[in-house]
Amino acid sequence: MVRLRLDIAYDGAEFSGWAAQPERRTVQGVLEKALARVLRIDRPQLTVAGRTDAGVHARGQVAHVDVPAEVWDAQEGKLTRRLAGVLKPDVRVWSVAAAPAGFDARFSALRRRYVYRVGDAPGGVDPLRRHDVLWHRRPLDLERMNQSTTALVGEHDFAAFCRKREGATTIRELLRLEWREAGPHRYDATVAADAFCHNMVRALVGAMLMVGDGRREPDWPGEVLRAGVRNSGVHVAPAHGLTLEEVTYPGPGDLASRAQETRRVRTLDAP
Repeated sequence: MVRLRLDIAYDGAEFSGWAAQPERRTVQGVLEKALARVLRIDRPQLTVAGRTDAGVHARGQVAHVDVPAEVWDAQEGKLTRRLAGVLKPDVRVWSVAAAPAGFDARFSALRRRYVYRVGDAPGGVDPLRRHDVLWHRRPLDLERMNQSTTALVGEHDFAAFCRKREGATTIRELLRLEWREAGPHRYDATVAADAFCHNMVRALVGAMLMVGDGRREPDWPGEVLRAGVRNSGVHVAPAHGLTLEEVTYPGPGDLASRAQETRRVRTLDAP
């Protein structure tokens, strides 16, 4: 068997998220069907760097799949073009290559970087960007939103901003969280972490938008984090403003050790 790395992009508007679901169009389901058709193999199984929710987009998604060596030998150099011929335009596979030893698209990743895009122009969002930019109806203050990020960066238990899943930890290391002005009445939040729990990015953005429009004070997101429980005042921002931009991996020699480290159950040291 040969492990292949796939670099993927998609417009999430018409997908029910990444993960395959019966009777629903999902990115995983569409890609696995295309791979089965092109490679003429049964039930290829993709492992992805980060499962995105319904409506979330990706420019830099990464996945891997294991295929027989003879199948890859016959398709190497042709697979990307052949997949483009059978996939609809809202999902692309930019490249397919044999992965280095020890590569795991999910567990070998060092960090995932998302961008959440917001516009607060009184007349709404540019119609050509309506699928990936959220219209926020209240004016936003960039400085206040950046002030609200201070207490959130670092390793914390983000239970207050995550949808709880049985047996899954909510401890994450938030490596970067900052807002920048992307144009007139346009603000982009860059959010990077070693990993994210369910709804984490959109819940963080929802809290910061409430600070940006003056409904909450800049220290409020930090107070919510320290409380450690879901707060009914935190509204999860809509999915369509969020895009997975990049997944970063270590060098080939560190892929296996990184995967082993990521699999450990994380705990926080006592203060």
